[in-house]
Amino acid sequence: MQEIKKQFPKLTENQLHQFEKLQDLYQDWNSKINVISRKDIDELYTRHVLHSLGIAKVITFKPNTKILDVGTGGGFPGIPLAILFPEVDFYLIDIIGKKIKVVNEVASALGLKNVKAEQMRAENVKQDYDFIVSRAVTNMPDFVSWVSGKIKKTDANELSNGILYLKGGDLTEELKNFPKATQYNLSDFFEEDFFETKKVVHLPLK
Repeated sequence: MQEIKKQFPKLTENQLHQFEKLQDLYQDWNSKINVISRKDIDELYTRHVLHSLGIAKVITFKPNTKILDVGTGGGFPGIPLAILFPEVDFYLIDIIGKKIKVVNEVASALGLKNVKAEQMRAENVKQDYDFIVSRAVTNMPDFVSWVSGKIKKTDANELSNGILYLKGGDLTEELKNFPKATQYNLSDFFEEDFFETKKVVHLPLK
């Protein structure tokens, strides 16, 4: 929590309260439905919350931006981003129903009115969005094939509409067919060793 306060000093009291509640909520739900690995639950704020908020280090979403979170798992990166951007609409999907149950319960407990979560495959989503976010659910070529055609044509933010992907390691091979992709090193923003090889990849798509 200290690192979140340091990195995002303009959080309101309500946002701070929501972020502080995450540990207890996820520990409680994880004991019933395993959505976060046991070793990671103790590092929730670094490995899940702060990692998710890495996207907010490369873009500040404008109000009314529409975001699709594909393969959200227990709600990452969608839930932390929804706390940070209460005027942005988030649609969180995953193919595993019990994970979506946890997401809905957490969003409800936090009073997040800007989150909708459903059990759904990305290919079956009908609407289009300004950005599609995800945390390394698959390689970029496959991910692009899932979500192509779901991006709005008109840009409303400082980055062009497209994919914002949290991924680690050397992505040279994976991104070789995507010359428009930009990699942002999270180690430029966060000091923890966990972020040493972690990146946000922005891939404009229209």
